[in-house]
Amino acid sequence: MSIDLANETPITLAKAAQTLPGGAVHVSTIHRWRMKGVRGVRLETFLRGGIRYTTDEAIERFFAATTAAADGDTPPVRTLRRREREITAAERDFDTNI
Repeated sequence: MSIDLANETPITLAKAAQTLPGGAVHVSTIHRWRMKGVRGVRLETFLRGGIRYTTDEAIERFFAATTAAADGDTPPVRTLRRREREITAAERDFDTNI
């Protein structure tokens, strides 16, 4: 997944927040989607001239990917923190079974 500027039209994040299908959301929601993501999926954006942009197509890909993740079609992305917790738990379990 990446934005193809040759075939996609850039829109500001503020404009994206206003024109989402199903109703407008606050622009901070769009920023949260790009920074933290939803179910391990982040909204694709780019910076041009100090202004952050996305595209309608990137938003469609974001919704498709988050829907697939919610439906269980794709495994959730393991974060570093989660991986470290799993390793610690496995080591603890190993030490108690020796």
